[in-house]
Amino acid sequence: MDSSSLHGLLDEYAELEKQLADPAVHADQSRARKLGRRYAELTPVVKAIGELDRARDDLAAAQELAGEDAGFAAEAQEIAARIPALESRLTELLLPRDPYDSSDVVMEIKSGEGGEESALFAGDLLRMYLRYAERHGWKAEVLDSVESDLGGYKDVTVSLKSKSGAVDGVWARLKFEGGVHRVQRVPATESQGRIHTSAAGVLIYPEPEEVEVEIDPNDLRIDVFRSSGPGGQSVNTTDSAVRVTHLPTGIVVSCQNEKSQIQNRARAIQVLQARLQALAEEEAASKAADARRSQVRTVDRSERVRTYNFPENRISDHRVNYKAYNLDQVLDGDLDAVLDALAGADREERLASAGA
Repeated sequence: MDSSSLHGLLDEYAELEKQLADPAVHADQSRARKLGRRYAELTPVVKAIGELDRARDDLAAAQELAGEDAGFAAEAQEIAARIPALESRLTELLLPRDPYDSSDVVMEIKSGEGGEESALFAGDLLRMYLRYAERHGWKAEVLDSVESDLGGYKDVTVSLKSKSGAVDGVWARLKFEGGVHRVQRVPATESQGRIHTSAAGVLIYPEPEEVEVEIDPNDLRIDVFRSSGPGGQSVNTTDSAVRVTHLPTGIVVSCQNEKSQIQNRARAIQVLQARLQALAEEEAASKAADARRSQVRTVDRSERVRTYNFPENRISDHRVNYKAYNLDQVLDGDLDAVLDALAGADREERLASAGA
């Protein structure tokens, strides 16, 4: 980025600082939150620019004084050696951000091939993500679920929200989780002790604060029914659960975990908006030659992304050739090493593209 663009960022940062100091801005919480996130996003960039500028100034001063004092020559060499790392750090910080990185998410986990074992594995994945959310102080809310007879999940939808004001939201951390997750283990339903392979699908959508997709009410069919538990048994006596069908696309969203029909309807439409946003992203990406590697691609159920091997306590992510033997810890929510590997590979790919 040229110097004029960097000065533009510094000016924007100063203006944000000025606005955030104005009490009137905080009367509009939505605006204040957006300004705060952008300010937090620019803070490390501004710090990196300052460090690089100071290093360059120090280098120029040391080189000027080196002719009079040999000690400054050694100092100049030391400073010069630090500058490439500072430049690389700034380049990395200036890479275009995913516009949804600060977003919360809606995640769906669906059992696949494998019957009850697949449903039990879907339950294991749900617990893994809920434990990860707990470790990071995120708010998790199960919006809808269809349980299996043995306590697993045929289908479960969960909302994950980050702490208010966080630079990176849940999407920044979990956006590569979409796809087919495969498990290899001896199922609880297997009496012969044989290892089986089954799978569950994970779909994840960003939940923007301001939804960009407009929905025509005439395109919706809304049905109400009683919430149900395992085996279809009714768990309440009122028709509070809501099923929303988007007629043009055939997308169906159900929500039964809120207390009232109005709340379930509002939450189901919110999830529908997120799914339509993801669909719009997919259509745009399919038309673009330089479509980014993203969630849009990973929702393809034919794309196996990860294997959980219980006999070897091994977890493998096939996209980045990641392998570790701490599956028990990962399933307890210790996902950071896996997610760091995915984020690192994505960062390297973007750096390579920027330098091309």
